[in-house]
Amino acid sequence: MSESGVQIDVARIRAGAVGGRPAAATAASARPSLDEAAVRDALAEVMDPELPMLSVVDLGIVHRVDVAADGGPIRVEILPTFVGCPALELIKRSIAERLAAFGRPVEVEATFEIPWTSERISPAGRGALLAAGIAPPGPDSAGLAVGGLIDLEPRVPCPHCGSRRTTLENVFGPTQCRTIRYCADCRQPFEAIKPV
Repeated sequence: MSESGVQIDVARIRAGAVGGRPAAATAASARPSLDEAAVRDALAEVMDPELPMLSVVDLGIVHRVDVAADGGPIRVEILPTFVGCPALELIKRSIAERLAAFGRPVEVEATFEIPWTSERISPAGRGALLAAGIAPPGPDSAGLAVGGLIDLEPRVPCPHCGSRRTTLENVFGPTQCRTIRYCADCRQPFEAIKPV
């Protein structure tokens, strides 16, 4: 290779081009493509501010994720657990901050396209609630009482001892989605997620 050829290659490297391709193009092609699965994995790291043991994914409020193929915005739609949820703006901001790491514009909107229900809480989320001493909603929270009689009050198992001899103490818990209950066996008060 001649001296002029070496000088041209050095000039290309200094200018940010390697082998005739601009460095920006090289970096862009080396960057992994962003897809919905990667965004949902990132959303699994965003915790609910009122139930910090649950991610927004485990809580089941992530309704739709759209990742523009052309490097455009990431759009996320979330389902509020209750109308007027005071944590909604904080959740939207937390999602936008986490997804900003992808280097794209982020749009987060709440939607009532379909209602959120407590059935959307993942099995891992239910386990995390139980471990935190909060009774998760479940199919056994309502239905028939002992002896096949219709039970007007749901039997919510105590998260501390498992007893079903629990009573509602206050329908108004610390948040709109929780109640305060009392266990007659272990004599512990506990919170329960309202079945919706």
